[in-house]
Amino acid sequence: MSRLRLLRRWRFKALPLRSRLALLVAAAVGFAVAAVAVAAWFTAQRQLLNQFDKSLASTNPRLTTERSLCTPDSKPGPGPVVGPETYVQVVQPAGPACVVEGKAVEVTRWDLAVANTVALGTWEAGSRPVFHDAKTTDGKEVVRVYTRVMPVFQPGIGRQPAAVSVSRPLKDITKPLDHLAVILVVVAGIGVIGATSAGLGIARAGLRPVDRLTDAVEHIARTEDLAVRIPVEGEDEIARLSTAFNSMTAQLASSRERQQQLIADAGHELRTPLTSLRTNIELLARSEETGRPLPPEDRKALLISVKAQMSELALLIGDLQELSRPDAVPGSAPFQTVGLHEVAEHALERARLRGPDLTIKAHLTPWYVRAEPSSLERAVVNLLDNAVKFSPSGGTIEVMLVNGQLSVRDQGPGIPPEDLPHVFERFWRSPSARALPGSGLGLSIVARTVQQAGGEVALQSAPGGGTVAVVRLPGTSAAPPE
Repeated sequence: MSRLRLLRRWRFKALPLRSRLALLVAAAVGFAVAAVAVAAWFTAQRQLLNQFDKSLASTNPRLTTERSLCTPDSKPGPGPVVGPETYVQVVQPAGPACVVEGKAVEVTRWDLAVANTVALGTWEAGSRPVFHDAKTTDGKEVVRVYTRVMPVFQPGIGRQPAAVSVSRPLKDITKPLDHLAVILVVVAGIGVIGATSAGLGIARAGLRPVDRLTDAVEHIARTEDLAVRIPVEGEDEIARLSTAFNSMTAQLASSRERQQQLIADAGHELRTPLTSLRTNIELLARSEETGRPLPPEDRKALLISVKAQMSELALLIGDLQELSRPDAVPGSAPFQTVGLHEVAEHALERARLRGPDLTIKAHLTPWYVRAEPSSLERAVVNLLDNAVKFSPSGGTIEVMLVNGQLSVRDQGPGIPPEDLPHVFERFWRSPSARALPGSGLGLSIVARTVQQAGGEVALQSAPGGGTVAVVRLPGTSAAPPE
């Protein structure tokens, strides 16, 4: 591509979108008008030329003894052989043409071809006529010529065949065509100007919603006000764009609210263990500074409390990190084929260590899913931790995995019906569980992980008491090929 073309393309792209649309509309209309004008001109030319040829072909020169041809004593007859501005001459195979009326016209090879048929005797009266353009011998006029074989009376000989050319000036065609060309050029120019004006108007009207969208984006960029909405009119592409923009800003506003709520909830949840941890550490430090050591039993209790609070902080920070990760898309790189039954078995081992006084019954059938292994294991561990946490001493936990449905049932106090809609919210904890350790993020992580894997999770009251958590994940019971 030449540098000139690159420069033109760069200049075109540098124009505003309105100007580009107007130019494109003008170019399209101009091309269409030019094509129609050229087609109309050539059609008119062809029609006029056909009519002109028919008029020439219908001309019948009166070639009589009074207007004998090609003899030294030829004399003009009492009237014109044909109409005005019509030239008649006889074409001979050799030698100059004999002018009967009007101006002499140049003899061309098409005329000689007709004359040669006469000389060779291969003619047939009225056959092999030819039409062509030629000039007068003085070079001042362009004429249309019709040459044919016709009988001509010669003195002393009688009627003999001869090649006769009848011609007329082409100005009868060129003048109307010139006028038509001028009219077409004027009309085309008016059409292009009108198309350019219409293109500008259409561009303004069509891009008005885009202007509103641009103003809204610039307003959001300046003020960070995500409550701005664009009116949606109609069902066209602009309406779809406005709807998508409104949906995007609504999602961003919701994400900001969730982020602010997460920060506020995290700050609230972190404040309690940090305050308790700070108090215990200050007691230990004061005892060292004052030289009055704490009793061994109190010191041991403080250290156990510090350790527990640090573990709680670590758990809370880990949950926050898990929730702060961007949502994954099923089928993306981190996702792998995982045996849900194997993940459940590992989680059961940890649950048995955390609840040694509980009875855990498990029935697991093979089920393979597409998920992130670490997140899926953390979700299953969270479900079992909740069951262990709320189960009474000596209670039983039932875990079943059949056809992709994992259910975990405990014999705890259960969840009140009014609390069930909130169990998967971040930092939400039922009043009965606020005294127990935990961050309130475990079930949120479960819901997020299951949804990313294309499944669903639900908590409900179990018949006879307790709670049952049900997770459904798409997958297959057959092991994938290695």
